[in-house]
Amino acid sequence: MAVEAPGTPAPSLEAGTGGPGKRSGPGGGRGLHSRRVRRLPIWITAVGWIVVAALGLVAGMRLFAWDDIEAFAVLNCVTVFVYLPAWLVVLAAVLGRRPVLAGAALLVVVAQIAFLYPELVAAQPVPTWAATAPTVRLLDANVYDENSSMAGYEREIEAIRPQLVTMEEAVPADVAQLRRSGVLSGLPYQVEVVRYDPTAFFIASHYPISGTSVTFLYGRPLIVRTTLALPSGPQDLWVVHTIAPLPVSFTQWKGQLEAIRQQVEHHGPTRLLVVGDFNATWGSKGFRRILDTGLVDGAAARGEPFAMTWSQMKPPLPPLVRIDHVLTGSGVAVTQIRTDAGPGSDHRDLVATLAVRPTLTGR
Repeated sequence: MAVEAPGTPAPSLEAGTGGPGKRSGPGGGRGLHSRRVRRLPIWITAVGWIVVAALGLVAGMRLFAWDDIEAFAVLNCVTVFVYLPAWLVVLAAVLGRRPVLAGAALLVVVAQIAFLYPELVAAQPVPTWAATAPTVRLLDANVYDENSSMAGYEREIEAIRPQLVTMEEAVPADVAQLRRSGVLSGLPYQVEVVRYDPTAFFIASHYPISGTSVTFLYGRPLIVRTTLALPSGPQDLWVVHTIAPLPVSFTQWKGQLEAIRQQVEHHGPTRLLVVGDFNATWGSKGFRRILDTGLVDGAAARGEPFAMTWSQMKPPLPPLVRIDHVLTGSGVAVTQIRTDAGPGSDHRDLVATLAVRPTLTGR
């Protein structure tokens, strides 16, 4: 008969342990392994590689053949969104212990960040001179040539009370309706490029307009050039509207952007205001070349790179691209900018406050 020594605790066996010191729970020591994260299944890994390969091709074309091929040029316009699946692949591959896939997807993510970086860091302080400079309220709108009514724009003009209205796709019936409504009574100086298709233009100004000319390319009006007689002095205004890369002509779209760049370069960016529908974003080579002339993108400068303008006719999706722009040269600055409803149009409008620096010489 065994006798326990005084003060010595008796050994105990816990149910399911199989003995002292063994981990409790079903499966004994296998409990640790059961908590390990399983590797991503082969079929999901394969899908991830397909996504990475496809987006890697898009990124490679952006690096080595920027806007040389139509399909990739369109994808470059949506750089903000097109690479988002790569972010999901990175997350899934990390959690699913697929390090090679995670690394490849991460390279695509890094490429996207690099492509977006110039636009994201374009924000800058409003120039100090703008605090005391005269200002102009601008409403720029692609009103859509198939818009059934300008009543919404009548209300917008009444609410915003712009001193300068620039419109693309404003066909004669649209302009006539605005004139009949009386909302243009404070904007008596007007220019109309009469067309019955999306290449129509309309400008209405509180200030006198002179020296108007129209630049045509490929048989279509591309730029309406005019000069505003502002209190601060003459101000050159260009209203532009390029065709979309699809479905009309990819080659002509590129040619129109290049023509705008050449004319800006010839004029020089000083005291130049260029507004309208460029059908291009910071992801478009042609648009970036226009900015390289020295013009400043008003929305990006004010920290609004995601103020998307098109298309608001694809519900439930919101507008996904920013193709309408207000560009300024030295002596002109956007101090405030926002998008507005664009009633009846596929575009949201741009509402901007412009500071115009006075000149001693009048130029």
